[in-house]
Amino acid sequence: MGWRYKAGLFLIGTVVVIWVTSAEVTQDIFTAYKQPFAVTYLGASLMIVYLPVAFLKDWLCRYLERRGSSRTNDVSSVVDVGSPLRHKVIEMGLQGTITKKDSEEDFSSHEEDVRPLMGRGETQTLRHGKEIITTKQIVLYGLYLAPIWFVTEYLSNAALARTSVASTTVLSSTSGLFTLFIGALLGQDTLNLSKVVAVFVSMAGVVMTTLGKTWAADDSQLNSSLNGQRSLVGDLFGLLSAVSYGLFTVLLKKFAGEEGEGVDVQKLFGYIGLFTLVALWWLVWPLTALGIEPKFTIPHSAKLDEVVLANGFVGSVLSDYFWALSVVWTTPLVATLGMSLTIPLAMVADMMIHGRHYSAIYILGSTQVFAGFVIANISDLFSKKLGL
Repeated sequence: MGWRYKAGLFLIGTVVVIWVTSAEVTQDIFTAYKQPFAVTYLGASLMIVYLPVAFLKDWLCRYLERRGSSRTNDVSSVVDVGSPLRHKVIEMGLQGTITKKDSEEDFSSHEEDVRPLMGRGETQTLRHGKEIITTKQIVLYGLYLAPIWFVTEYLSNAALARTSVASTTVLSSTSGLFTLFIGALLGQDTLNLSKVVAVFVSMAGVVMTTLGKTWAADDSQLNSSLNGQRSLVGDLFGLLSAVSYGLFTVLLKKFAGEEGEGVDVQKLFGYIGLFTLVALWWLVWPLTALGIEPKFTIPHSAKLDEVVLANGFVGSVLSDYFWALSVVWTTPLVATLGMSLTIPLAMVADMMIHGRHYSAIYILGSTQVFAGFVIANISDLFSKKLGL
């Protein structure tokens, strides 16, 4: 288990905390500003901020490279052609070339370590196996993934507008099942008994939390704030969000390659934000015409504007990038099942905020969700020991 995998697990924990907090904030926003499309569009479009950051980083890398090469040229130019010092400089240069060739593998391995966070400019050539990933291909990947990611985020927010945070969290956690089978179908993951067990243990935990009883002193207030819309439509949106989430996760890993050496994730998410901003705004019209989305309005107060904007930056821009790195640095299945940890965290948050109580079956189900996450992490070890 390398440092990237461990860092990916840490990022999963960080994203779980951010997502639960953001879901609570989003539902509070919907009590005063029930516009799932506007919240989704803003959050996804804000990811465009990664583009100037990525290009500034590329410019800085090129500048440092040019400055380093110019210093070498300056040293050579101040030495006479026939002087002994000139011959010494040439000799040192030849030795440096030999040393560079000898240590080429070390430098290439170091580059692989930083590639998920560093680009190579407009002529970027990141290796994905034997394939060269250019900036044009990253743009195409962003174009492919932008609508899938937007649909995932919109369905999740639409579910939050119609159901509780707990219901949406539970339904979203079923994405582990879809991630496993979509990954196997696209050749991005392999099926073995331990992985199947991990998924179904987690799914059994999801079912148990759904069947388990919860109660709180402010239930009547919560139900009135939701306007009685614990509806089948909200549950359906939550389930469809889990399907599209599984598809996006597998495709992200497929494009990024093993441990993310295939693509600059920062630029990829920047282009997803760009295409969302430019190409997906018109979807508000058919959604409104079909009655899925209410008539578009803007927030009525500056305070609400600030909350929506801050939630977009933290709950979408920052957390989604962390989540993408966790997918790239671990596996789609581990990252997806890791997101199931939002269930027990949401349970603890409700206990602290609303004084909510839970039945034994609900607590046992949350424990099983965590058990599925652990089994997925050690599935390879189980496979080797048991010969599965």
